[in-house]
Amino acid sequence: MRLLQDAYKESHAGLFKWRNRVGEMFAMGCENMITEEILKNRAEFEEKTRKLIGRPVLLIELDLFALPCGCSGITANMRGLEVDDLEVFEMQILQLVKEMAARFEIKPTVTFARLVPGSSIVASLNWRTLCMRCYPEFARGEGKMPRPDLYMLQFERRK
Repeated sequence: MRLLQDAYKESHAGLFKWRNRVGEMFAMGCENMITEEILKNRAEFEEKTRKLIGRPVLLIELDLFALPCGCSGITANMRGLEVDDLEVFEMQILQLVKEMAARFEIKPTVTFARLVPGSSIVASLNWRTLCMRCYPEFARGEGKMPRPDLYMLQFERRK
């Protein structure tokens, strides 16, 4: 078990580095610093997306996550964004996503939109660093829509 924990820590060093920074911030009395940073990034992303699309787009919730399997990343639950918007503004939206990921020190291997089943409505934008177990699931798919509920913006294939 200890060997498995050590291997996990080695492959996800950035996640543990962030946790250490959190402890330092609490020690300095900056317990709201993380929340403020997330709120600031959420508002900025929403505003830039609205200006880009030219109509109201809401970023309902912005989450940073770490899954038990080893995947980590960011999920932005959206309202008002559609697949057509992604097709037209793909490069600009991808650039906004990369900027936010860099601010939180996340290096995504996959960036995708999760769609409401049977529609062209974007439920969320997701950018994540895939673990060794989940990578094959994404690598299997091809094209912009490997599944009916996913629209791929970027996928970094391993060599």
